[in-house]
Amino acid sequence: MKNRFRLPVMLLLATVVNQAQAARTDLTLGMQLEPPNMDPTGGAAAAIDEVVYANIFEGLTRFDANGSVIPALASSWEIENDGARYVFTLHSGVTFHDGAEFTAEDVRFSIERAMAEDSTNAQKQLFANIDSVDVIDPHTVAINLTQADGNLLFNLAWGDAVILDPASAADAATSPVGTGPFTFERWVQGDRVEIVRYADYWGEQARLDKATFKFISEPTAAYSAILAGDLDAFPNYPAPENLAQLDADPRYSVVLGSTEGETILAMNNAAAPFDDIRIREAVAHAINREEIIDGAMYGYGTPIGTHFAPHNPAYVDLTGQSAYDPDKSRALLKEAGLEEGLTVSLKLPPPAYARRGGEIIAAQLRDVGITAEIENLEWAQWLEQVFKGKDFDLTIVSHTEPMDIGIYANPEYYFQYDNPELQTLMTTLGGETDPDKRLALLQQAQQIIADDHVNAYLFQLARTGVANSKLKGLWPNSPTQANDLTAVYWED
Repeated sequence: MKNRFRLPVMLLLATVVNQAQAARTDLTLGMQLEPPNMDPTGGAAAAIDEVVYANIFEGLTRFDANGSVIPALASSWEIENDGARYVFTLHSGVTFHDGAEFTAEDVRFSIERAMAEDSTNAQKQLFANIDSVDVIDPHTVAINLTQADGNLLFNLAWGDAVILDPASAADAATSPVGTGPFTFERWVQGDRVEIVRYADYWGEQARLDKATFKFISEPTAAYSAILAGDLDAFPNYPAPENLAQLDADPRYSVVLGSTEGETILAMNNAAAPFDDIRIREAVAHAINREEIIDGAMYGYGTPIGTHFAPHNPAYVDLTGQSAYDPDKSRALLKEAGLEEGLTVSLKLPPPAYARRGGEIIAAQLRDVGITAEIENLEWAQWLEQVFKGKDFDLTIVSHTEPMDIGIYANPEYYFQYDNPELQTLMTTLGGETDPDKRLALLQQAQQIIADDHVNAYLFQLARTGVANSKLKGLWPNSPTQANDLTAVYWED
């Protein structure tokens, strides 16, 4: 009688063992900020790309984990007319998530939409040198430039340049439809976004079946969620004070990397008192960068003196030009007729680097006679009041877009810096293809904005990531603002 049950029991045990050994195919990933919408071509928030870049939406080119520009929807390209015309060959057999065929017409639509006068694209300057787009056939498209541009392939890799289908573009903010390896499933506002694997993806299939982006703004809550197992990873972990403890636990991997995030104390250059370079310089010399890095970031961060990443070969260390010198700050305020001091607003978005750093900076400014009245804003408020409305004196934010010094050539950008010399220089840079000459122009641009003390440059944001030790394939660095899940998998 005993033997009649032996085979079924053994099969049951084998099934249980196999299930236990099978690798997971789902992922819950933490993010500190919730995106205001899901359309990377219609919003400035880095959190948008952190969900959709390379996962839902794709462009003609893209950034890889090392920051190199590689083909995406374009399989290849030819450069003609001395660099003023790029002809792209597109992958065939590509469909949008709603089943629509991807063709060259979608490329023309997307670029012309970004260039349009009423475009809400936050990086509209990426397309400023494009003259026209020609559809040669369904899988070949040409971009004609007003002048040769060595930046075009780089510019097209930004999230702001992804390709949308005309039929679904109007709804991309809430129901994004792309060509990527994952489709949008649902957005529970205030809590999470869910994406699932797209079975008809044109490229290599993702190894995850499903991923959930969970929004947790408070550092203490992020720590609790990691310990409780509610999160499998937090690539931009907001509580650096816990990293040593997590690193000592074999259940977790702590990865320290670099980002493109220049963290700045931005000043409204078009409004008093910061339309006076002496006041801007006074603020710059009142800032003790090391105190901010230690106090707000627990030592994670690299001091910067201009808007450029230290890991870039063109970087110039200009920190000495705005070194901590409170006596010089007081002297500059006196020279500007503000010996008795002044009161300004300091509007802070939610990230810990801003909230914690803001308290330290307010104390440093108070020491030289500047009273900074702190106003904490939610992310949507910051985008509306500061970024769009330009209603601020001071603010703190990390600019995580790749090599984005070109924003200083846009006088309409939120800190409203208007310098024709720099604008001309950046136009010259756009038409220059010689690597050595481009490097020299980039270094000259860094010097100009440092000389003008456009903003107070604090530190390059470090990437402090925490993940389950069995989770593989997450980017260690942030060459762009993305949580690329295309190569992420669980170790058996």
